[in-house]
Amino acid sequence: MEEKIFRTKTGFCHILQDKIVLTRDGIAGSAANVVSGKTNSIGRTLIIYGLLTIYFAYKAFTMFSKGETVWAALYFLVVVLNIYAIATSINNSSASVIERSKIKSVSFKNAQPGITRSYFEIYFEDENSKIKKRLIMLPGSLSNGNSETQEAVQIMQEEGLLFK
Repeated sequence: MEEKIFRTKTGFCHILQDKIVLTRDGIAGSAANVVSGKTNSIGRTLIIYGLLTIYFAYKAFTMFSKGETVWAALYFLVVVLNIYAIATSINNSSASVIERSKIKSVSFKNAQPGITRSYFEIYFEDENSKIKKRLIMLPGSLSNGNSETQEAVQIMQEEGLLFK
């Protein structure tokens, strides 16, 4: 079986017989490496979100103390949204290698034009036997996203990872 490759938001996805390997390339990949680091965890990213949440909570409190309830409400809304984002991201992974035998399911989420980009959700068992979710973001509309998405979906279907 030959290796099949498709573009992602930050690099390439290599579909091999026994595993999926995600590589990062170019400026976007380098930036992603700096933020998430070399580990399979998104802990560093969640810490950044946590620190921002603390800052916005402080700003909400100070604005409320000054009597500026509109600004306090806006900051509080950002705090709530950040807490929601952290809570829903706890079981996410930034693993660059996923063993095919550990994959539980793969789903495809199509883009909402102008709002979101297409992506794959891969649920797999990590080395600690915990179910993790890995998102594979596909290129956006400004970088030939539609044709790249069609190619990626076709490859995933041919490999038996994604069903029609």
